Amino acid sequence: SDALIKRSLECSKQFFALPAEKKMEYNLAGKGGARGYTAFGVETAKGSTRHDLKEFWHLGRDLRPGHRFEQQMPPNVNVEEGDFSEATREVFRALDALGGRVLEALAVHLGQKKEYFADKVNEGNSILRVIHYPPLVGQDEDAEATVAKIEGGGKGHVRAAAHEDINLITLLLGADEGGLQLLRRDGRWMEVNPPPGCVTCNIGDMLQRLTNHRLPSTTHRVVNPP
Repeated sequence: SDALIKRSLECSKQFFALPAEKKMEYNLAGKGGARGYTAFGVETAKGSTRHDLKEFWHLGRDLRPGHRFEQQMPPNVNVEEGDFSEATREVFRALDALGGRVLEALAVHLGQKKEYFADKVNEGNSILRVIHYPPLVGQDEDAEATVAKIEGGGKGHVRAAAHEDINLITLLLGADEGGLQLLRRDGRWMEVNPPPGCVTCNIGDMLQRLTNHRLPSTTHRVVNPP
């Protein structure tokens, strides 16, 4: 719902506005960012030598005690400040349900029964990723100088370097700003900026493999704003 999206965005903005030291209390060392907070300038796309200009939060499925997958899926991290944890859990459940409906439609498109994907995703390790792209420009600095200062020098860093997602599908809510681009078949980059109330669905590596490349995994990136 629009109300849930608005609430979760506000809660997310409040969380990312916390001091860096406080946010790092929710970073899980040795977990590769699978749950909790990952700081700015840490993640690097596969095949890239330059880290991305973003920070993010990962939340997954809540498992009951003794679940058969509890060794593979770490527990979620709860944030003490505000309603961030509650709001993001609600968004996860809503997108998880929407993802099931999208996969039903894709199954019919592929000539399968609509329930084809159900037993493959009902306990899947789905992730809600809340991404924050901090401002790169200070009041008295130009963009290039600011980027050099915060990431240790040099050009070539973007918000998120070109990559394909590893999962079945990614559902993306509309962003506050543009920057998302996908690679077309002719080698050109196309701007993607879903309007409010819309969701972009991206195909990932798992679905590409499961469909024998009938549905190709989409290369995409997030570039710096003008």
